[in-house]
Order: sequence, then structure tokens, then C-alpha cells
Amino acid sequence: MRVMVSKIRHRMPSFISLSIFWLSAFLLLLTTTEQSLAQSAYADHQYTSEDIEAGSRVYVAECALCHQRSGSGVDGVDLRLGQFRRPLSDNDLREVITTGVSNGRMPGLDLRQDELDGIVAYIRAGFDPSGVAVRVGDAASGQMLFEGEGQCSTCHRVNGEGPYLAPDLSDIGVVRTPAALQRTLLEPSSALLPINRPVRAVTRDGQTIRGRRLNEDTYTVQLIDSEERLLSLIKSDLVEYEVSENPTMEPTTLSSDEVADLIGYLLTLGGLR
Repeated sequence: MRVMVSKIRHRMPSFISLSIFWLSAFLLLLTTTEQSLAQSAYADHQYTSEDIEAGSRVYVAECALCHQRSGSGVDGVDLRLGQFRRPLSDNDLREVITTGVSNGRMPGLDLRQDELDGIVAYIRAGFDPSGVAVRVGDAASGQMLFEGEGQCSTCHRVNGEGPYLAPDLSDIGVVRTPAALQRTLLEPSSALLPINRPVRAVTRDGQTIRGRRLNEDTYTVQLIDSEERLLSLIKSDLVEYEVSENPTMEPTTLSSDEVADLIGYLLTLGGLR
């Protein structure tokens, strides 16, 4: 019996090592699969790294003489920051590049489609070869989606119009990048700010209050409830107080082209990106 026990003891480390190996392999596969799925979910909404890299070469050869390598060589325009004289969709950018600007200030360029797409990708990536280049669509179509099929205006307020159920988006174009807007639309839970989380409170008299948190300190919490009333609650008067980790907003079901249009509209709100 001692011999058998001794053999088992000697064989256990190998068994454990093998189990750890297969467990590690499984976890690596699971992580890789999750990353691949996440990347595929964004694939239709973004330009590829190859597009960005190719675009950087075309930009240096064709555009940097006037716009400079920094993208800020023309007054009122900063291509690296995505600032133009007016909001531009990807198609608008392509048209400006190929047809030029009136009065001879910028000649049109005769480029292949892949070169043209590359420059747009490089600009959208903020001149960062390893950056994220989000597709930006037509702002007018995006506004129609915002106010219609996308149902954004049923919760969000813009320029003094709309409900208070969700954050006011009047200046979202200057406080969020295209990549941040895209992430909010595709994965709302990953972009939810702590201050805007849904809350549930129960008072001593049994009243249940649900709403969106606006501010909180050690003793009080301020929120907008489901009836759009601004409330300030004293925590010591509450028997229950819960902050949800999940947003009320669901991932969008819009197509990739519609998401690009919606981003194009949101970028016009309070900014020139």
C-alpha cells in the first residue's frame, strides 16, 4: 500500500501540471474567441489597420506639403483632430479630396479608390497608424435616425428639446470622439459613466423611486426620476439604495451604415469634428 501511495504521490504533480496546461489552453482560447467576436462586431464600422497605414503614406506624398505632417497647416482646419470648417462625412472628405476646393486653394487629386479610402482612414484615426478609424456617415440621415427609427430622441435631450430620461447630448460632439460614440452605441455597458447609472431607492414609508443618478455624496443623492422630476434624497431616510451596473440603453440594432450616419449627426452637436 505504501508503494502504491508513493507512486500516486509521484504521479500527482504530472497530472496537476497537465490539468493546469489544458485549463490555461482553454482560457486562452476563450479569451481569443471573445476578442475575435468583439473585433468582428466592430469590423463593419471601422477601417482596417492596413487602410490607415496605406493612407499615411499617401497623405505624406500628396497632402503634407500644404496641410503639413501635423495636419494643421491650413487655417481653420486640423485634420489630426478631425476639425474642419464644417462637419464632413467620409463621402464629403472623398469629394473634397478628389474635386478640390474652389478658387484654386486646393487642387483635386487623382487617386485610386484604395488610396482615397486610406487617406480618409488615416484622418479618422487621428494620424495614428495604430489608432481606431471609425466610419462617419451623413449627418442629415443621422438626424432622421436620431429622431425616428433609432428612437434616441425618446430619452435624450438636444438643444433644449426632448426628455431628461437620459443624458443631454447637446454638446456631445465636442466631448466624445467618434470611437467613443461608436462604443456607446455598440456596447453601452462599456461606456456608461458612473454618474449616469440607473438607481433604485426605497424610502421609509415604502415608496420606490427609480431614476438616473446626477450627483451623490456621503449623505445625499440627486437624481431625475422616471417622471422627469429632479429629486434630492437623504440616504439616512432610505431603507434600500441600489446603483445598477447595467445601462437602460440596449446595444443598437441599426446597420453599420446607419450607425455611421448617426455618429455623423452626433458629431455636429456642439462641435466641428
